[in-house]
Amino acid sequence: MAGKHVWQRRTTTRQLLIWFGWLLLVAIFVACWMYISNRTEWFFVYDAPRIAGDIFSRATPPRWSYIEKLWEPLWDTLNVATIGTALSLIFAIPVAFLAAKNTTPSVTFVRPIALFLIVSSRSINSLIWALLLVAIIGPGILAGTIAIALRSIGFCAKLLYEAIEEINTTQVEAISATGARQSQVISYGILPQIMPALAGITVFRWDINIRESTVLGLVGAGGIGLQLQSSLNILAWPQVALILLVIFIAVIVSEWISAMVRKAII
Repeated sequence: MAGKHVWQRRTTTRQLLIWFGWLLLVAIFVACWMYISNRTEWFFVYDAPRIAGDIFSRATPPRWSYIEKLWEPLWDTLNVATIGTALSLIFAIPVAFLAAKNTTPSVTFVRPIALFLIVSSRSINSLIWALLLVAIIGPGILAGTIAIALRSIGFCAKLLYEAIEEINTTQVEAISATGARQSQVISYGILPQIMPALAGITVFRWDINIRESTVLGLVGAGGIGLQLQSSLNILAWPQVALILLVIFIAVIVSEWISAMVRKAII
């Protein structure tokens, strides 16, 4: 009505900007789709169901007799994940203390270096680390173990230093007031508060490493992935089916163990 203001959630200018933003996103999506479409062999995409059905028919039933050759590679995979996780904690815990604002010796110099180490570790996938290490120290589970450790340092350190920064400072101040040294403050004021978080982070990362270590063998880093690569190379589809089934069961079991441990901790 004339002379009366009509309430609007957004101004006309703001509404136009929102619509322009959506239009821009749609245009970008269409451009990206056209770029992908022009570089895709659609014949193979259309033929994919037939090929998948053919591979499935060749892979069933799994070659159960091959299971005897998978126990050792599976054990290697578990060792790679477990030892790699343990090694990562040796480095992640000091890095986390150096990165946390309330425990770092220097916010200006030391903390940026610690954060750089965390970002560097997290930015490179374990598969990339494995490729580099296989080229440097040769193929085998040692390369896989170190690759898992290098990847896990940043993950564990990031979550741990955030837990350190969220501790209750009252307990720390009370211990400091007694004249305790910095090492004693950390041992009795900080560590007891972050131990549940540390345990949870360790189990969570170990669960992730079980999954990642199963594929490191594809680049020569040992484990059950190496058996998978060998079977794929000779097109032994029944063996491939069995290996994938074993990997699936191993991941499910590790997930169950991880969930039970976290439940007990919490």
